[in-house]
Order: sequence, then C-alpha cells, then structure tokens
Amino acid sequence: MSPSRPCPHLAELPDPEPAPVTDGCRHCAELGQRPVALRLCLHCGHVGCCDSTPGRWATEHHRQTGHAVMRSHEPGESWRWCYEDQRLV
Repeated sequence: MSPSRPCPHLAELPDPEPAPVTDGCRHCAELGQRPVALRLCLHCGHVGCCDSTPGRWATEHHRQTGHAVMRSHEPGESWRWCYEDQRLV
C-alpha cells in the first residue's frame, strides 16, 4: 500500500474507541514477566505488550484475531499502527 493512500482498515474501527479490557498485558502477568510498551487493539480493547517482549502479545493478538489496527497504550503516546499494511496510520 502506498504511504499516501489512507489505510482501509481505519474504516473498520468502532467509534468510540474501545476501552482497555485490562490495565496491563494479562499474558505477561500470567507468566510473571514484566510487560514492555503496551499496545491497545482499536477493534476490541485487548491490551498486549510490544515485540520487545518474548511473547509479542500485541502481534499475537493480531495473528489470532485479524484485528489490524492498534495504538500505543503508553502515557503521552498516541501513534497507531496497522499490522496489515505494516505502517503508521
């Protein structure tokens, strides 16, 4: 997809944005690991950690569900990423 073309997956997102279903990455909590750089699924509110952790739980959520767009769930950050288009949106 051309960077100048809008991401078609943005139109699939609910409005308003879903609330986070947990305060942190439940997968890391279950495994006793420290989550790194939380990500919020903008389709369903799942919270997972970034690819800098062993589980790569946000990416794994995308693989399991097909939910394409997430945003940073870190204070002061608002960027969004589309897994399908592999780019910031």
